[in-house]
Amino acid sequence: MTAGPPVVATPLTPDHARQFDALLGTLSRDEALWLSGYLAGFARRTNDGVAPDGVAPGAATVPPLTILFGSETGHAAELARRMAALAEGRGLVARVIDMAEFRPQELKATRAMVVITSTYGEGEPPDHAAGFHEFLHGRKAPRLEGTKFAVLGIGDSSYEHFCQTGKDFDRRLEALGAERVHPRADCDVDYDDQAAEWIDSALAAFAQVMPVAEAPAIVAAAAPAAVTFDKRHPFVAPILDSQVITGRGSDKETRHLELAVQGAGIDYQPGDSLAVLADNNPALVDDLITLLGLDRDELVPGGDQDLPLAQALSHHWEITTATPHFVERWAESSRDDKLRAAAAPESRGALKDWLAGRQIIDIAAEFPVQALSGRSFVAMLRRLQPRLYSLASSLAAFPGEAHLTVAVLRYHYRGRDRLGVASAWLAGRGEDDTVPVYLQPNPNFRLPGPGIPIIMVGAGTGIAPFRAFLQEREAVGAGGRNWLFFGERRFRTDFLYQLEWQRLLKDGRLTRMDVAFSRDGADKVYVQHRLLERGRDVFAWLEEGAHLYVCGDSAGLAPGVHAALIAIAQRQGAMGRDQAEDYVKRLQREQRYQRDVY
Repeated sequence: MTAGPPVVATPLTPDHARQFDALLGTLSRDEALWLSGYLAGFARRTNDGVAPDGVAPGAATVPPLTILFGSETGHAAELARRMAALAEGRGLVARVIDMAEFRPQELKATRAMVVITSTYGEGEPPDHAAGFHEFLHGRKAPRLEGTKFAVLGIGDSSYEHFCQTGKDFDRRLEALGAERVHPRADCDVDYDDQAAEWIDSALAAFAQVMPVAEAPAIVAAAAPAAVTFDKRHPFVAPILDSQVITGRGSDKETRHLELAVQGAGIDYQPGDSLAVLADNNPALVDDLITLLGLDRDELVPGGDQDLPLAQALSHHWEITTATPHFVERWAESSRDDKLRAAAAPESRGALKDWLAGRQIIDIAAEFPVQALSGRSFVAMLRRLQPRLYSLASSLAAFPGEAHLTVAVLRYHYRGRDRLGVASAWLAGRGEDDTVPVYLQPNPNFRLPGPGIPIIMVGAGTGIAPFRAFLQEREAVGAGGRNWLFFGERRFRTDFLYQLEWQRLLKDGRLTRMDVAFSRDGADKVYVQHRLLERGRDVFAWLEEGAHLYVCGDSAGLAPGVHAALIAIAQRQGAMGRDQAEDYVKRLQREQRYQRDVY
């Protein structure tokens, strides 16, 4: 007789066991990690004979590890939740708090703190972290002797002020007297492995200086793992439709794509993004290999294993954007004094201007390296990252579909044709093709309640989430006034989704719409100019509780709109400059002014 699987004794009643198994079958990996940590912490807080909602004596006096996150696209929030789950497994009591919700008066009593933050634009804190960042660097910040801390920064090394917000927090906490228990890490866009190592070592450091309790083993019946699609395991979405939505004669190509996501578990909300895992252009791969004289079949690191060089460069490595890290490594190999000077730390500000327009292939051609191997070349590169696109549809209006609005990047520079990695790749795919994708939630860009008015400001493909917003409100029958500001180059060729806006205006679903086409007149007019022109009504809507949303580029649109809002508050609210800035900051703190910028 063959022995069956061991029977695991459980104190659960049959009904509770069935409910628990049903729950486990619906959880993602991160949700399961959080639940295991929560249960471990719950078990530590209870004693035999204590009611299920009771707290073990002394548990309330154990100081928690406070994990604060400042997130622009959700990455820092995800890491904070992951760290909290792992902390509970080590016997640490952990709590996760968005910096926007952290009360400054709590800071003095916080004995152990982790800060996980991204950096927005050129060294600025994310919107939700701006208030706490300002408080911490202000005169009212308390002394923090006795507080232990560690900081994890997330950024993009192609920017001059790489991980600046993390550096700011790290230095300021130390200046206020807090004790650093683990060195700061500055993670680039390919942060997964480095962040995982930092979290593990940081928790080990905190476990040495904080009270811990051994977590009891929890044995649960096996349950089928929920399918979770992510960067390593994307969902392969069939293309339903791909069409150009700019008119003939436009100097831009903007496409509308529709993907089938039925059965993918991609339960997105308006405001979320879809991450696209594109491949590099084959012609660029061939040109690089030829220029560098490399063997396209040489085995080099790829995904989780070594791959032929051509395959690895096609699918796994960034071969367009030249980061400061690449320039430094290439300067070492080329031994060129000019490039070494450009790559020097003291030249970082000038390096940004020098790199403008230059790609990796340009630097490789201008500063040759002798006897380069494929493996050494790959070591200079960073991983090819997913590209995020704001979802241009609502599941309530289009069940099982995900729509994207894609501006295709094509230009000629320094004797070469240049292509955007993901946009050109998407443009080249037809209805018989598929696209690897996964959902990137954006909890910082959400519709308010159904009766609350909204003002939406978008330029170019920044119109995408507002198409989703209005589809959602129409599909669920939500009330509330809706005002859209849209900007592009030319009315005749670049009025994206024009017929849809006209129908919504006719139906009364879209209350107002103002447009700015910058190339149609002698003077360039942008959406921020339209905001100023409509300042009286904009301010009236805000005073009546409206939420304002901005989507578009971080270099021009975002600062232009921000400045316009301050000017509107000054003029229409009879405020001084400082008072107007405080007014706009209050809108941000109340999450009535939200931005999705890139």
